[in-house]
Amino acid sequence: MTRTLDKPALAVAAGLLVMAALPLLLRNDYLLSFGINLLQFATLATAWALFSGPTRYISLATTAFYGIGAYTVAVLGELLPWPLVLATALGIGSLIALGVGLATLRLSGVYFVIFTFGLAELVKQLVTWFEVNISKSSGRYVFLDIPQQAIYWQLLALLALALATGWLIRRSRLGLALRVIGEDETAARHLGIDTTRTKVLLFVLSAGFMSLTGAVIAPRWTYIDPGIVFNANVSFQVLIMALLGGAGHWLGPLAGVVPLVLLFELLSVNFPNYFAVLLGATFLAIVFLVPGGIVALAGRWPQRWRRPAATPSLKESRP
Repeated sequence: MTRTLDKPALAVAAGLLVMAALPLLLRNDYLLSFGINLLQFATLATAWALFSGPTRYISLATTAFYGIGAYTVAVLGELLPWPLVLATALGIGSLIALGVGLATLRLSGVYFVIFTFGLAELVKQLVTWFEVNISKSSGRYVFLDIPQQAIYWQLLALLALALATGWLIRRSRLGLALRVIGEDETAARHLGIDTTRTKVLLFVLSAGFMSLTGAVIAPRWTYIDPGIVFNANVSFQVLIMALLGGAGHWLGPLAGVVPLVLLFELLSVNFPNYFAVLLGATFLAIVFLVPGGIVALAGRWPQRWRRPAATPSLKESRP
């Protein structure tokens, strides 16, 4: 049984090693750019599923923490060494997530969804107000000598860490507690599970990965402003990718990221004026056609096509 459970993890590890070598083998700027975009969304979707997958709390705050990480780099990137900048982005994102989690994770259902969407917009407006009234500018330039290959490898390492974290949590008591909370939070409290502490811990962990993703990707842009890094579309795209793949499985988001990154690339290039409309149509199609995600659908196929066991006839059952 243990070997069976370890096969997906070994396959993912091998895939990550192959991806690490791709920038050295394929010297193509477009493919490298596409790979960075793919890794960015893979990390964000995996981080989103760490919290929302088992608890079934739908969060739309992804862009808030993503933007916090990016703006940390814009402000401190030229003042501090790069590892310290990343650590600061992680710390700021985690502290904000801790405060938000303690204040709001007693909410559930549609109230939590609305709050997280409002949180992202609130952070965007606060940063905009600070830039206009204090900094007297509408955005910031990012001049850091970090090559595209380095960004690719940093995102790949971050994705590997997020996947390993999800794999370990799923096999721990914390993962069991999260699944109980997702099934019935009231029952979880009666069983002695500290639901608030458990949810806050995973919310902070998820937000930390999102903040680091925003920080790592920031040097790719020469100029950033609140409208770029706090774009609500990022939250919806990550949500759609995780749901398409299957947020309940630690590998589910990866299954949803690849096809949708390809689709969004196609839509943004060919239909830029209708991207939001097509994004909404894609979301509706996924909810109706693949409600459990690709991973769940793939798991049902063997059972659907398996021949039923033959039942003994009356003649065969006679002595």
